[in-house]
Amino acid sequence: MSLDDKDGGFVSHLAELRKRLIHSFVFLIIFFIGCYFFAEYLYGFLVEPFAKAVKNDNVDRRLIFTALQETFLTYLKVAFFTAFFVTFPFILMQIWKFIAPGLYKHEKIAILPYLILTPILFFLGGILVYYLIMPLAIKFFLSFESTGLSTNLPIQLEAKVNEYLSLVMKLIFAFGISFQLPVVLSLLARIGFVDSEFLKKRRKYVVVIIFAAAALLTPPDPITQIGLAIPLLILYELSIFSVKFIENKNIKEPNA
Repeated sequence: MSLDDKDGGFVSHLAELRKRLIHSFVFLIIFFIGCYFFAEYLYGFLVEPFAKAVKNDNVDRRLIFTALQETFLTYLKVAFFTAFFVTFPFILMQIWKFIAPGLYKHEKIAILPYLILTPILFFLGGILVYYLIMPLAIKFFLSFESTGLSTNLPIQLEAKVNEYLSLVMKLIFAFGISFQLPVVLSLLARIGFVDSEFLKKRRKYVVVIIFAAAALLTPPDPITQIGLAIPLLILYELSIFSVKFIENKNIKEPNA
């Protein structure tokens, strides 16, 4: 192959990559604009765990904002967050369409399950936050309110619109990304970087690392930290079985 052919191939790859990125960006912007018109309802959906947690506490609850632009910017964040959440599988599909032509058939078969599992695990992490972790965390934080008998003045939560959204987004992304642990470990096993025995022997170190990561990725309360750490420990154990399965499959293939 001549130098001109190599340069032409490189340029065509860059053009293809640019096309995929533009498609992803346009798709994201279209969804972002659409989501903005429903931002108030989307924010209401994200506030629902808080509303349910305080429904029967006989206190007149509200969310406040202290800057003129705060609610507007919050709705922009909600719209972008939702648009990214929805278009994430489409972005993965564009990445797949870019790399697939350069892969052999067996490589495509090996990678395709991970592209399917990645958004599924991310969504599972988000679902866990929304339906379990957030309600428990909200009740935990509200337990520190005071009627004023022992503190002279009542201590009552008046959550800010932007701060509440930031907390929810942080937790959903933290759980969604952390739930990619089986995908990462399985890919490392496929390239021979780790094996099941390696993962088993270092289990005690991983437990410490997981709890440390949970402490960094979540608010400083035991509910969300334990709520992230326990699923990660379960996923780590499942990853060991997945890596073992990959090893057995690799042993059988040369003998086939």
